[in-house]
Amino acid sequence: MKRKIGLMLHFLLMLPIMPFVMAIPVKSIDASTTKWSENAGRAAVEFGANAEAAAELWARNTAGSADNFGMAIAAAGIKERFRRGVIRAGAAKFARKIRDVGQARFGPGVAAATSDYTSGVEPYFATIAALTLSPRKPRGDPANYMRVQEIGKALNAKRLALLGAGGG
Repeated sequence: MKRKIGLMLHFLLMLPIMPFVMAIPVKSIDASTTKWSENAGRAAVEFGANAEAAAELWARNTAGSADNFGMAIAAAGIKERFRRGVIRAGAAKFARKIRDVGQARFGPGVAAATSDYTSGVEPYFATIAALTLSPRKPRGDPANYMRVQEIGKALNAKRLALLGAGGG
């Protein structure tokens, strides 16, 4: 009888620390992966609606985090962390993601971005169209490179003007 009471007392005294002694039960990685994949796959419509509805909040918060971004990209060791991340992911993952996801999304992405492309390049096309280049010289003449520099200088000036105006 004393032994039973002693064991019961020992058990009761151990209860408060048992959760720290026992291993934490975890689902198998296969079950967790299956659950994640199924739930995430069904969430596409909800994601589209909620992400689009949050566009204004995203823009405001992202623009407001410029200082944090600057600190993050200037953090000590950031180049090395980036390099290690690329190595850890590896070329095989990059290729697999292109094959499994990227290729199928490329065409629809291009179609969705057509108006963005047009509005993005139009100022540069207009800049080039408005230029009067220096006269062309015979083939191989180094002065012909001046024509390229004239275009490059005008395009860079347009880019900086658009950036200053909040575009570009």
